[in-house]
Amino acid sequence: MYEKFYGFTEKPFNTSPDPRFFFSSPRHAEALNGLRYCIEERKGFVVICGDIGAGKTTVCRTLMRQLAKETKIALITNTHLSPRELIAEILEEYGIESKGGTKQKLLSAFNQYLIQQLQADVNVVLIIDEAQNLSFTAMEEIRMLSNLETEREKLLQIILLGQPQLKTKLEAPKMEQFRQRIAFSYFIDPLNRKETGEYIAHRLKVAGAEDLLTIFTEAAIDLIYHNTGGTPRLINLFCDSALLTGYVEGSILVTSRIIAGVARERSLDHRHYDIEAATAPEAATAVQQEIVHG
Repeated sequence: MYEKFYGFTEKPFNTSPDPRFFFSSPRHAEALNGLRYCIEERKGFVVICGDIGAGKTTVCRTLMRQLAKETKIALITNTHLSPRELIAEILEEYGIESKGGTKQKLLSAFNQYLIQQLQADVNVVLIIDEAQNLSFTAMEEIRMLSNLETEREKLLQIILLGQPQLKTKLEAPKMEQFRQRIAFSYFIDPLNRKETGEYIAHRLKVAGAEDLLTIFTEAAIDLIYHNTGGTPRLINLFCDSALLTGYVEGSILVTSRIIAGVARERSLDHRHYDIEAATAPEAATAVQQEIVHG
């Protein structure tokens, strides 16, 4: 709706995990590099955690685009499954024909498939999103899958993506054997204030904008950071709503007043948002400067 008004070629703040918009913050870059290394070196288990909207899925989709063509990838997003259902889902994602039967028969078919792929020099990667929802019995089944290996390397590379509850679950005493299998574990923290501005500028540039400051004022970015805590998905939601408000008002410039209005509408954490109350101390000066300089 507002793309032409701002000179964009597309919407810059969609919440879908589009690899083209991947922002290489130090933490996101480290997570991505760790994933690539473990997969390419066939290390086995990787765990990536982060709060809702931290960018885990975008990192994963970016990884999938970067992996060699000789890589077979299965992505599991339904994690409310029994162990047998999970194995059956994995086989289906890889296109492995199975005629039902016991869990052991399913595992045997999967093992045969992995051996065939290894002989063809194909790396097999299993990605499980929302892994915090897996039951302990399902996680034990995943641990057993990691036993599928040769004397030199793992037949299956497993990536678990999850919210902080996954980290908590893995710290349980019963998960000791599971933890010992993890080759790389990383928690993606939110962006800081500087990175938030860079993130917004990056997405605007990918969408065709030429200059960040001709659209978002520094005071507006201060308020976005204060209200979102640097969580990428929330930043996207705030910025998209702010651009729509600017379009409706006929304002090419997104100011702190517009962001404060968006915050009030969203009512995050049931807090009251106005320019005075919703501004961090360091942002207050920027807001005042914005007002003074028009």
